[in-house]
Amino acid sequence: MPKVKVYNLSRDDVGELELSDGVFGATVNENLFYEVLKAQLASRRAGTASTKNRAEVTGSTRKVYKQKGTGNARHGSIKAPIYVGGGQAHGPRPRSYAYRPPRKMRLGALRGALSMKLQEGRLIVVDDFELEAIKTRRVASVLEALRVPKSAVIVDDKDNDKLRLSVRNLPTFQFLPPEGVNLYDLLRHEHLVLTKKAVEALEARCKA
Repeated sequence: MPKVKVYNLSRDDVGELELSDGVFGATVNENLFYEVLKAQLASRRAGTASTKNRAEVTGSTRKVYKQKGTGNARHGSIKAPIYVGGGQAHGPRPRSYAYRPPRKMRLGALRGALSMKLQEGRLIVVDDFELEAIKTRRVASVLEALRVPKSAVIVDDKDNDKLRLSVRNLPTFQFLPPEGVNLYDLLRHEHLVLTKKAVEALEARCKA
């Protein structure tokens, strides 16, 4: 089982923690990352592109000219797609792009991302992340002390409102509860900061 040091908010060493080998020692599968990330990004698409067909555009319903005797092609409506101002033929319609890969794939990709953070030395475990007050400046100083200067996902219990509200004004940092940790946010941030409670919750989630 991999072991990591546990720090306090001043980066003082306060002990060690054994991590689950099945969660933090998994194989990093880039193909799995691609499939799960593609599905996650597809689910974020609005899918609101829309054009009007010939039934929806404004225009007369009168026949353009008589059926026979003019020498022209037969037409029944000025709203046909070939006319300027007519309806769009086969245009985009509102739709959902969302799809969901199998649960084993999603959990496998999450385990791989957690393991990759550990292998790259970008995983930091703190004893707890309790703040005295909602203060963005305090969180920024803590992250600087933890040597996380650029960007990170900070994971702790969802009831830690002081931390959540303090982090939200830092543009390159994100707070997530253990149940909200996902592949996209792990890959787009440089570091991962976990509390001991968050480690336990993630191990329980990824083993299920």
